[in-house]
Amino acid sequence: MVFDRLIGFFTSMRLTVVCLALSILLVFLGTLAQVDMGLYKAQNEFFRSFFVFWGPKAASWKIPVLPGGYLVGGVLLINLVASHIMRFKLTRAKVGIWLVHFGLILLLLGQLGTDLVSRESSLHLREGEAKNYSEADRQAELAIIDVTDKDTDKVVAIPQGLLMRKKEIQPGDLPFAVRVRKFFANSAVKDRPAGATDAPPATEGIGPNATVKELPRVSEMDVRDVPSAIVEIQAADRSLGTWLVSEYIERPQQFTYNNRTYKLELRPRRYYNAFTIRLLEFQHDIYPGTDIPKNFSSRVQLQRPATGENREIKIYMNNPLRYAGETYYQASFDRDDHGTILQVVHNPSWLTPYLSCVLVGVGLVIQFMTHLLGFSFKRRTA
Repeated sequence: MVFDRLIGFFTSMRLTVVCLALSILLVFLGTLAQVDMGLYKAQNEFFRSFFVFWGPKAASWKIPVLPGGYLVGGVLLINLVASHIMRFKLTRAKVGIWLVHFGLILLLLGQLGTDLVSRESSLHLREGEAKNYSEADRQAELAIIDVTDKDTDKVVAIPQGLLMRKKEIQPGDLPFAVRVRKFFANSAVKDRPAGATDAPPATEGIGPNATVKELPRVSEMDVRDVPSAIVEIQAADRSLGTWLVSEYIERPQQFTYNNRTYKLELRPRRYYNAFTIRLLEFQHDIYPGTDIPKNFSSRVQLQRPATGENREIKIYMNNPLRYAGETYYQASFDRDDHGTILQVVHNPSWLTPYLSCVLVGVGLVIQFMTHLLGFSFKRRTA
């Protein structure tokens, strides 16, 4: 009896209508919330969540007030699949309906895949500069670099998610552990004022001569958090000291252990590639007699030593570079017109929306033609 009720609930047309209505409501409220929260925070709280929480600004508690995008999409997906299994049989008359619903299911799965595996980063290049990596705009990593060998550097990167847990981290390739004393998702680092009596944030590197202050998280599109952390390097026999690491600090800090030299650096998270991109020339065209931009373009050189590939490509508005599963868009530039900023999008499921629309369109045409031909045949027979 309970199983029959569950089947009846998940195959109900009323559940479909409720999920669609909640989807419209989430899109409406999430769009309005972007005014105060910003795009990224509104996306995470309304669409990339199972519940939407609310609470007074001064309170430390929140209560769920709406189902989030993951919950609504998941229930709708179960509703579509269960309805097909229990109600529809694959016959010639139902081919169109099957294609339409299969397209909708693929669309939901594709969106979930996009949220889980896609990423956006940026590639900032000055003319003549080459890089084999792009950097995340809103994620950081703690890089521990072994620079003992002259020819190669060995890099171990700890992502921001692990740093925020404030636990001891033991990278397998390093002879010591990293203990996160404090982590600041957004911060400000300044020089330590003369005569200060409070304890410095760290004992090594620039720590004794600096101060760090935690700041509220930002949500504006053109402003990003600047994280900082206080980490302790813990060897098997002793503590090597504490360091203040931050994206405010431009140069890595250095220490020695077991006759090997290491550098510490908190930097934007990097995504490395098997090829390099060099900026040869950036062009910023404007309309004659005005300062209105007309066109931005970057002439780059792509080199891949493993395959011997070496070619020049021009990237400009609406003409991105698609290579090795990534898409490079012309996004911005430096004010002196000698540097470019390319947006790098990695989305393995980018084809699913197009395939879904094709399936839905073909299904609708087949279903319409099936009924039209059947009606015409009956009318001609009569």
